[in-house]
Amino acid sequence: MVSETKDAPAAASSTSGSDIEVLTGVVNEKKLMRKLDLRLLPAVSILYLLSFLDRSNVANARIEGLTKDLNMTGNQYLTGLTLYFIGYVLFELPCNIILKRTTPKFWLPTLTLAWGVVATLMGVTQNREGFFAVRFFLGVTESGLFPGVVYYLSMWYKRNERQYRISLFFSCASLAGAFGGILAYGIAHMRNVGGYAGWRWIFILEGLFTILVAIIAYWFISNYPDTVSWLSKDERAFIQARLKADSDATNEEAFLWSEVLIAAKDVKVWLYAFAFHTMSLPLYTLSLFLPTIIRDMGYTSAQSQLLTIPPYAVATLFTIFWAILSERYARRALFILATTTVAIIGYIILLANTDPKARPGISYLGTFFAAVGIYPSVALVLCWPAINVSGQTKRATANAMQISIGNLGAVLGTQLYRANSGPRI
Repeated sequence: MVSETKDAPAAASSTSGSDIEVLTGVVNEKKLMRKLDLRLLPAVSILYLLSFLDRSNVANARIEGLTKDLNMTGNQYLTGLTLYFIGYVLFELPCNIILKRTTPKFWLPTLTLAWGVVATLMGVTQNREGFFAVRFFLGVTESGLFPGVVYYLSMWYKRNERQYRISLFFSCASLAGAFGGILAYGIAHMRNVGGYAGWRWIFILEGLFTILVAIIAYWFISNYPDTVSWLSKDERAFIQARLKADSDATNEEAFLWSEVLIAAKDVKVWLYAFAFHTMSLPLYTLSLFLPTIIRDMGYTSAQSQLLTIPPYAVATLFTIFWAILSERYARRALFILATTTVAIIGYIILLANTDPKARPGISYLGTFFAAVGIYPSVALVLCWPAINVSGQTKRATANAMQISIGNLGAVLGTQLYRANSGPRI
């Protein structure tokens, strides 16, 4: 259980960058960084894993009979997917503004609790209108987590330390895909328990677990370095000094709408958003359609659930691997070029195989290349604003703009995989 302390800011505010040398003899920096990683990253990573699981488990539910039971056509199902991203895009910036005006300890668990409730309601939806409504509000409630955590980590770590941590955090997206496959395989066998279809239990159980974790998170999410009691006075002062020497993370900056406007006028912010825009389309089409793609190779629904696990598991490992390399060599663009090339190869393999049912192994290999390429690419792109944008409000706005504008690519992507385009969608 983490408590907050109120006497730390005074001590930290008197700390200057020159105090780093003095405190180095008292504080072991490497040991302190490990301490921060162990206290901060697991908590927010679990929240993001659940976020990605609750948004993408609809792909697993689809092949278990969701569209049939709700009397939806394939294209109506796509409309539901699109509505998620409309809610996500519209509310991402407001959610980050609320984070800036409240605290991470309150806002991040509250968002998690909200989407956990919405995700659970998906399991009792009775018609397509209910499906549309739940998907929209799931997008609304999940919209603030990722940009909020990116901003949150920028208040703890120096700029050259953020990319690695953000990539580790984002690796939970592909890890959620692996967990989603194995959970869906097991939960789907609960069909007719309580009179509910198996796909309904996927939403109900995973949503209820999210609610439980959200309640626990109120005790384990910390605020900012100058307020936590699990750091000593010297450790708080050391963190404040190193951040002050590196960036604006320790500034007492009030929220100003003028800073939001400055971010909106910054060409670099738009370039970061465009970079993610180009990647969100393949990212979400893969995560939302991989079970269907594999089933259309001729596998059963149960086999398809299990076969989604290996591509996502390998993608998780490679996301971490590329993060380590990028951190070591302090390069982003070169590694993004390499990983996107791998993704392109994967999609070429999928496109070139004209008969997936006759040669399923070839198409399945393509899914590995696609996943191994796209997930590390996105992780690297999403760290740019946290590293390069100065000003707390401007950085929070830039993070939200990048993801909200970038996710317009997902809006397009959800409409590309039309019902009449299988099996080579």
